[in-house]
Amino acid sequence: MKSALLLLATAALCAGAQAATPTAPELLEDGWRVGDAGKLGWNTELFDSAEAKIADGTWKGTTSLVVAHDGRLVYEGYFNGGSRDQLNDTRSLTKTVTAMLMGAAMDRELIADEQAPAFAFFAERAQPKNPDPRKQAITIKDLLSMSSLLECNDENQFSSGNEERMYVSEDWIGFVLDLPIKGFAPWDTKPADSPYGRSFSYCTGGSFLLGAIVEKASTETLGEFSGKVLEQPLGIEASQWNQAPDGTYMGGGGTRFRSRDLAKLGELLRNSGQWNGKRVLSEDWVEEMLTVQVQARDDADYGYQIWRFQFPHDGKQLGVWAMSGNGGNYVFISPELDLVAVVTSNAYNQRFAHPQSQEIFRDIVLKAMP
Repeated sequence: MKSALLLLATAALCAGAQAATPTAPELLEDGWRVGDAGKLGWNTELFDSAEAKIADGTWKGTTSLVVAHDGRLVYEGYFNGGSRDQLNDTRSLTKTVTAMLMGAAMDRELIADEQAPAFAFFAERAQPKNPDPRKQAITIKDLLSMSSLLECNDENQFSSGNEERMYVSEDWIGFVLDLPIKGFAPWDTKPADSPYGRSFSYCTGGSFLLGAIVEKASTETLGEFSGKVLEQPLGIEASQWNQAPDGTYMGGGGTRFRSRDLAKLGELLRNSGQWNGKRVLSEDWVEEMLTVQVQARDDADYGYQIWRFQFPHDGKQLGVWAMSGNGGNYVFISPELDLVAVVTSNAYNQRFAHPQSQEIFRDIVLKAMP
């Protein structure tokens, strides 16, 4: 009797261990190659520990974790009601997609280059409020790098250009065009004294204007243009774009994608604009996007609508690019490690959201690598 019970217990333990071991992501007809993380040398016990922490509430709100290495999906997990087909509300992660679409427009010579004056695309409009020649000199590059001189700061509730003020207006384009030029308090660092010669100010209104510029240049909605030049080439069959009250698509946030498709967007940047051997974005544009343009904070830099963070790895600091949105939504991209990792989360407006997702990337994904 004791022997039988022992055999049953042993079998149960083995079955439990087997069930906890991540298996290779499912091979679908979506363009992704897949690989078995365990057979490829990954420490799959760390993926098990991540699943446990998400299940017991140590990590709250995480809905998916998808990891790709060397162009293959090696891990795919969904939690807290998340699923493979769920269109994740990624909030400001959309900004990076808008920068990709800007590059696609330039690749097609619909826009000359990033030095083009941004306000010139709206010359048919009445003279904006707060006229200033410095406003007319603001370039697409200034908006891409969050370093224009517009008084627009989402991290300051008193800012004239705070995104919450834009959302309650009817004319979002006019809202941005009418913003004044910002001043610099004595404790602020002026552009000339800043690293890279630019002063960072996080401005969703500027990202929205970038999308509106792409619409102007392409004579299509941002969603239509994205479908043609980005989503269809990547095999992305479902997405959901938001619109401003006047119908202009929202290039500053809220676009919804499935997790495996978010990983494709990351892979496109990781692989210098190529997907499965086909050119989608020019290599030059991706290189420009993934070049530090401005110091955003003491612990982070910024490229074209994309963050760059430092993470410890193999005894040194590793620079990792990150598409990022409210709630802890991330696509981490390391060309150096041939790595892409997606973390989606619905912890919107929670202080723990961003540190938690970065912790998952740092302590699970990076440490699990072969």
